[in-house]
Amino acid sequence: MNITKRQPVSVGEMINEEFLLPMGLTQGQLAEAMGVSRKTVNELCTNRRAITADTALMLAKVFGNSAEFWLNLQQRNELWKALNTPKRRARIEKARPVAA
Repeated sequence: MNITKRQPVSVGEMINEEFLLPMGLTQGQLAEAMGVSRKTVNELCTNRRAITADTALMLAKVFGNSAEFWLNLQQRNELWKALNTPKRRARIEKARPVAA
């Protein structure tokens, strides 16, 4: 598998560094715009909550980009973590193709 050794930008880092800070928004303001609790936004911003399809669609609407942008960001991080956690990597390496 071809994946970089450097961890991709996290969802939380993206929200904080590329959207909230430049736009001068608080987590509370983002929560209000999304129609979710401040706790939900805080968990996204601190990488304790994963992006779901619903969340991706809300973030896309709020920030004017695509749901795919957010889902791809989440997916890249999940794949990186799976391949860069020794126990998980060892389990993945045991998988073999099935005979047709």
